[in-house]
Amino acid sequence: MSRDEQRPAARPFLRALEQLHSDDPRARERGFDFLREHADSYVAELIEAFGREDDAEMRCLLLELLAEARDPTALPVLAEQLACPDESVQFWAVRGLEMLGTREAGQALDRARAEGWIF
Repeated sequence: MSRDEQRPAARPFLRALEQLHSDDPRARERGFDFLREHADSYVAELIEAFGREDDAEMRCLLLELLAEARDPTALPVLAEQLACPDESVQFWAVRGLEMLGTREAGQALDRARAEGWIF
């Protein structure tokens, strides 16, 4: 049993994440809507899910949810994705850092521009 499964509060997160992976568009939407509404409560879980995810589309959705959370603990994940060659992933990393709006987020964006990763 994973650490997430041991926490009763994680059950709604896991159910929503499962829906997000569904082939049913309505289930995906329900899962995403739940996670967007509660993103600030599940930042650690979203970061962990992002680290396990291989699918580019799903990675974008998870970054979008991290952006919605506006939590400084997501900064390292968002900043790391600025160097990603996938422009969609990079877009959500930039958006997340912009939404975070901290000095550190601005510095990460400035570094990425200086490195030529983003414009």
